[in-house]
Amino acid sequence: MASRTIMHVDLDAFFVSVEQVLNPELQGKPVVVGGRPDRRGVVAAASYEARAFGLHSGMPLATAVRLCPQAIFIEGSFARYRDASKRFMAILADFSPFLEPMGLDEAYLDVTGFESLHGSIHQMARTIKQRVKDELQLNASIGIAVCKVVAKVASDLSKPDGLLEIPPGEEQAFLAPLPIEKLPGIGKKTEQKLKGLGIKTLGQLARMPLEALKSHFGAFGETLHRSASGIDDREVSPPTEAKSISRETTFDKDVTERSTLEATLRYLAERVGNNLRRQGKQAKTVNLKLRYADFTTITRSRTLPQASDTDHLIYDTGATLLRRALSTERQPVRLIGIGVSNLVEPGRQLAMLDSRDQRQEQLNRAIDRIRDRYGFAAIQTGRTLRLRDIFPHDDGGDYTLPTPSLSR
Repeated sequence: MASRTIMHVDLDAFFVSVEQVLNPELQGKPVVVGGRPDRRGVVAAASYEARAFGLHSGMPLATAVRLCPQAIFIEGSFARYRDASKRFMAILADFSPFLEPMGLDEAYLDVTGFESLHGSIHQMARTIKQRVKDELQLNASIGIAVCKVVAKVASDLSKPDGLLEIPPGEEQAFLAPLPIEKLPGIGKKTEQKLKGLGIKTLGQLARMPLEALKSHFGAFGETLHRSASGIDDREVSPPTEAKSISRETTFDKDVTERSTLEATLRYLAERVGNNLRRQGKQAKTVNLKLRYADFTTITRSRTLPQASDTDHLIYDTGATLLRRALSTERQPVRLIGIGVSNLVEPGRQLAMLDSRDQRQEQLNRAIDRIRDRYGFAAIQTGRTLRLRDIFPHDDGGDYTLPTPSLSR
């Protein structure tokens, strides 16, 4: 198999960096995106100045403010990050059609053979970094290698604002001295288990007999062995269509009032419906997620009689599941979420007596057009208006729910 050239491009401290571009006064300061420290939630992103105090993504906000009380905490806005991400991906697409986004702020590029267009792959990477800097005022770190896993490790090690190229044939030598937690896919549990086996570096992991790894980790043991050896045959593939859409939020205080739960569920259902219609899809299944005060988490699902993309059907189905769940469990709710799955292309024939559904679909699309122009909060149902007293608002008057993925 001929040698490939894979590039991993990753924006540094993405959410924070976007906020710093919009508000230059935040430059050089410890900044945290994720919510107010007096509310529940976790750090979505931390500036490098905040990371110096031990802050990192996924850390509870209460812990973050204790470690760095002088940090500036920001709710964040998914709309801003989504727009910046679209522009970032458009830049990358100018350099190679073989593009695989990995979330909003990173992507793989297969740039095999593209050196003739730019003088060298290294110069190509420098040009990408400069365009990102000039057009977005953001810094990108880039790793270059013969495969995805090594390119990813290289970009991580080059942060912030770095560029690291691993020459073909030097993958094992590059990886060997690194601690095992530097390998993508190794979480805390796997790390602890490997260290319990006396494996602390990727070189030790690569030298461990394959059968021994498989006896401890099953099929994943072979993936660990190959990755630690710098072997990764995965192609750079365009993104596949989403198989589900969901929204959830964690309450600042545990909630017992059904009216608050139903109002929040309605808002989340409208978000899901809006996203579903944007994608030109309909859903066959509605899913409810609840996390109680004791952290017990349940999910409930219901299959619809026919696929739909209307807000009221998504909400009504979710509300039915909610009422049933609350009737069997009396403790307060910490988190609520709703989603849809089994997505299909629209293709339903409206029956003669289906005028109510037809009117609802037309209404949803009219509301979508208004929200696209004036913001999501421009139109609200009577049920969701009561959320004004519960959730904070962004500059456009929309609710900013205390979960980064929900500021959408």
